[in-house]
Amino acid sequence: MSETWLLLNSGTGAADFNMALDEALLESAAARAQPVLRFYSWTERAATFGYSQRYREIERLTLLRPLIRRPTGGGLVPHDADWTYSLVFPPGHWWHTLRARGSYERVHAWLRDAFARIGVGTALSPSCRRETPGQCFVGVERHDLLWQRRKIAGAAQRRNKLGLLIQGSIQPPPLSLAKADWQRAMCDTARERWGVTWQQLDRDASFDRKVAALATRKYSQCEYLQRR
Repeated sequence: MSETWLLLNSGTGAADFNMALDEALLESAAARAQPVLRFYSWTERAATFGYSQRYREIERLTLLRPLIRRPTGGGLVPHDADWTYSLVFPPGHWWHTLRARGSYERVHAWLRDAFARIGVGTALSPSCRRETPGQCFVGVERHDLLWQRRKIAGAAQRRNKLGLLIQGSIQPPPLSLAKADWQRAMCDTARERWGVTWQQLDRDASFDRKVAALATRKYSQCEYLQRR
């Protein structure tokens, strides 16, 4: 197997911008016809919550603001010093055809192998341990990534006719690890496991306008954030 995937290191962004950029990548996945791996971080402390969660219930669980509804499912995720990434696959790609549990396991196995490349031992959780419903990093789901028996990575997905979007967070990352080393290990692991050749994704002006419109008209609007 050999494929060319696109790499985007978009740097720091506001919470509404980060969610808008991921949605824009999903909406353009079919036209692009190549998987995308995006690394990004946050200009502010924030929290995101799953598309189907109820705002009134979530706002009581965290003091972090802004509190932004994600385009993916899952639970409440705090963003401060975490490392975040997203993956976008076009419709018909072999990742897109996986069931949700299969893609969840595969992405965390990828993370596990990437951490192993840089000397950090992690493992996939074999079972669930739910403690506080609605909070991603309180309790453990099957195939979550564990470090020293504690969950450090979770992910949320959205799969539809446009493609597959996976949003993931590592928090807190192992203290001795440099983010750049982890990002490089992610790319090297994909190259080794699936024959991936990496190419930089270049955003054009029309794409950036789409992101800005989504951030302004959707992800920063109370009507959307508090829709349920």
